[in-house]
Amino acid sequence: MTSASASAGAAAAAPSVRETRTPIKGVRKATAAAMTASAFTAPHVTEFLTVDVTPTMALLARLKGDRTWDGVRLTPLVLVARALLLAVRRYPGINARWDEAAQEIVEAHYVNLGLAAATPRGLIVPNIKDADALDLRGLADQIEELVTTARAGKASPEQTTHGTITITNIGALGVDTGTPILNPGEAAILAFGNVRDMPWVVDGRLAVRKVTQLALSFDHRLVDGELGSNVLSTVGRLLADPGEAFALA
Repeated sequence: MTSASASAGAAAAAPSVRETRTPIKGVRKATAAAMTASAFTAPHVTEFLTVDVTPTMALLARLKGDRTWDGVRLTPLVLVARALLLAVRRYPGINARWDEAAQEIVEAHYVNLGLAAATPRGLIVPNIKDADALDLRGLADQIEELVTTARAGKASPEQTTHGTITITNIGALGVDTGTPILNPGEAAILAFGNVRDMPWVVDGRLAVRKVTQLALSFDHRLVDGELGSNVLSTVGRLLADPGEAFALA
């Protein structure tokens, strides 16, 4: 074999041609360590709920058509986030953390709402500080700003720490549901699935409705089944009937 043919053969067999190796470092390494610690430290329980969100999608369409909302990026995620914040207000025990060193359950009287975001560097979970104090417009603006900043790889350390509860919008990727892993130090995470046209029984008759699936994972050390179920069902009821939000506001 000539040197030229030998070189060609070596190139054809080189691992770099058939594989790509990426060093595990930076954000991806930190995320992997945190998720592994969370999965093997906190006993996860996940509950699922299928919801007819036709009224919520109709509300979203009305808001988008209202000139007073011009310039505000309204998405289904904004209304899901609002529903979760109202559920936390009713059931504040879900907004807590397990302090192993102090042997205490610490319940936060504020909500730093985390939003899981996929970035070129890996998954990060920046959070909106005091999201519970925001109105719908403020929440929409903060979500847009936070997601844009995170995807650009510009989220600050302050934005990615001290979260209290998280939403992961897997529906944006066309996924129906999943079993999300808790963000370390938090008691719960809500997965919001894709909104699809599906057959649904309404007043005894079959109809095509906008339907989504919600999944709530929680730390069973401090959140029992009743509390987790109440939070998930409250979010579901608010999305099925947005008018109920007035009772919780």
